[in-house]
Amino acid sequence: MTATERLVSQHIREYESRLKHIDELFERAHKASENLHDDHELKSELNKYAQQRAELSEEAKRMKTMPVDQWRKELIQSSGPMAIWDVLAQKLEDLTERLDR
Repeated sequence: MTATERLVSQHIREYESRLKHIDELFERAHKASENLHDDHELKSELNKYAQQRAELSEEAKRMKTMPVDQWRKELIQSSGPMAIWDVLAQKLEDLTERLDR
């Protein structure tokens, strides 16, 4: 395995780890929201986050099948979805804290 292939593998593991963390946060937020049947704004916010999570999952799948040469280009051009995932995780944490009050 080349150094580039190891780097790609490491990035994929990081993406999968962050996606798992987002799934855990989403599950906590969903459970906390179950008692708020009439809060349509909250449900809308949670649905928006679910859509963002689905998009990130698709991005992770795409990256897993990307050729190594394409990875080089992606890494040079951007930092990947990491920042987006961090923002989504923070939003889910904030939502869960609001629900727990």
